[in-house]
Amino acid sequence: MTAVAPESTPDSTPDSVPARAVRGGADGRRSWGVARSVLRVHRAALVVWTLAVIGLSGWLVWLTEAAAATERAAMEACDRAGQDWCDTTMGWTGYSPPVEWIGLLTGYLFLAVAAFAGSALIGRELESGTARLAWTQGVSPTRWLAAKLAVPALVVTVGATALVLVYRWAWAANQDLMYNDWKAGSAFLSRGPTTVAYALCALAVGTLIALLLRRTLPALAVSLAATGLLGYLVAQFRSSFWPALTVTSTTQDVDRPDNAWELGNGAVIHGRRDPNFDIWQCDGTVAEGRRCLDDLGFSGTYVTYHPESHFWPLQLVESGVVLAVAAAATTAAFLLVRRRTA
Repeated sequence: MTAVAPESTPDSTPDSVPARAVRGGADGRRSWGVARSVLRVHRAALVVWTLAVIGLSGWLVWLTEAAAATERAAMEACDRAGQDWCDTTMGWTGYSPPVEWIGLLTGYLFLAVAAFAGSALIGRELESGTARLAWTQGVSPTRWLAAKLAVPALVVTVGATALVLVYRWAWAANQDLMYNDWKAGSAFLSRGPTTVAYALCALAVGTLIALLLRRTLPALAVSLAATGLLGYLVAQFRSSFWPALTVTSTTQDVDRPDNAWELGNGAVIHGRRDPNFDIWQCDGTVAEGRRCLDDLGFSGTYVTYHPESHFWPLQLVESGVVLAVAAAATTAAFLLVRRRTA
């Protein structure tokens, strides 16, 4: 009677190859397969994001290399004609506004990232049931979520970093044509790591909201609202992320650096700062005004401000705060997936 070899099972492996190694390789292939499926399913969004980055970068290059030269030529012609308003309005009409608009688009693209993460990336797959189908094909829920987050996070980081670098170059190239300085919202966000931090945070928050709601349109609306509220709240506390400087003077005028971000000013009354003191309540002659101020306890004025050198400390602290929110949202998303699929 001929012996029949036992049929191989999926778990049977040659003695020379550990079963754990085989399973690890299979898991690696599955993870790569999930990553490829993410790129394939969302290739339209990837194309749109890439075109947006290329388009905004190209627009900045054109403004910096071509439009700025045209503006300066127009200003010089205006100067030769004897006009006295050329350097205050001429250069601000064709260069600064579009650069500011690009800065706004760059700095607030995280809202679009939140919408994509909340609706198309996670919410749609949970609502349609394709997520559970993937979980039954040998891909664990946590690996599925990791791939769903890692691939767009990489794409968003590369694209946002490229936009920030191009915007920094364009913004610094023609400062004399810009009417907004470093503390303006668009210029502040678009010239540092906060743009990347907000985009990653929006991805994480949008994913968490989609896992909670499991519906596409509600996840879209709530993700947009949540990330917009986060950006608004952080902006309200931005000035307190780094210690401000305060200078005082014994006169009514306080010298502070150019382009400083002024946070407050007022008078020093009996050695204390009073932002509501009305220095013009003492009128009359100079001597009378001086006696009035002395009687009220006036000893000088003060100004509290951030100099331009505080740009990077403020940027780094804000980025850390936003990334902490992103880390918390990501952790909550993984815990939620594990709990629901346990």
